Amino acid sequence: MGKLEGKVAFITGAARGQGRSHAVRLAQEGADIIAVDACTEIATVDYPLSTPEDLAETVRQVEALDRRIIAGQVDVRDGAGLTAAVDKGVAELGRLDVVVANAGIASFAPAEQLTDEAWDAMIDINLSGVFKSVRPTIRHLKANPEGGAIVLTSSTAGLKGIPNIAHYTAAKHGVVGLMKVLANELARYRIRVNTIHPTNVDTPMIMNEGAYRLFRPDLEHPTREDVADTFAGLNAMPVPWVDVLDISEAVLYLVSDSGRYVTGVQLPIDAGMVVR
Repeated sequence: MGKLEGKVAFITGAARGQGRSHAVRLAQEGADIIAVDACTEIATVDYPLSTPEDLAETVRQVEALDRRIIAGQVDVRDGAGLTAAVDKGVAELGRLDVVVANAGIASFAPAEQLTDEAWDAMIDINLSGVFKSVRPTIRHLKANPEGGAIVLTSSTAGLKGIPNIAHYTAAKHGVVGLMKVLANELARYRIRVNTIHPTNVDTPMIMNEGAYRLFRPDLEHPTREDVADTFAGLNAMPVPWVDVLDISEAVLYLVSDSGRYVTGVQLPIDAGMVVR
């Protein structure tokens, strides 16, 4: 029997990257999944975002594990849409036990060059979108006598100031504040709330030319091989980035009985980036 047998997890940003990895890993442990992703482009983001085909692949991978999944295209800026998706998923799957607010974007520029549009999109998705994702789940989690678990995806940028991403850093620090309040408000219901703080992860959010140019502005079209050593220099351990599964294993710990008394924690999965 898996660690999440009979449980239901709601995951945002589930079409690819960390979100897909979380959906598949939790399904491997017995969870059924409610999955949402916007699957649309955003003007202030330079790299391609997920597609409906990506979300369909997440569905395929979860169903291949003989688990149920209810998936839909919902933007985390759409509070009403998120509420409808959560309520539909709970109605079909019967309950809600786990929430992973994972959806997010990245863009890069020095603070003085950030546009209002880039700032607003970042805060709307990476901070307000986290709140809007969690809010409709709380009443469902409260319905469980044994409680539940919420994981909010922050970043090493939620623990330190990182140049060229002032808007991202502000949003990710805000996620930590939201977590602390929710952990206090929901503890009496046996609902645990924590943040995870990855270093750079091998996903399209980081693995794109816009991010590479920050580290190698001397190259017209830098590649991941060109920046690997520089990325590794950000971490205390000699690795340039971590794998999505490394983050999913941390999520699994926090939402399963292995972490049943862990709440209000800021958990880095960062190869020592924060302490460097």
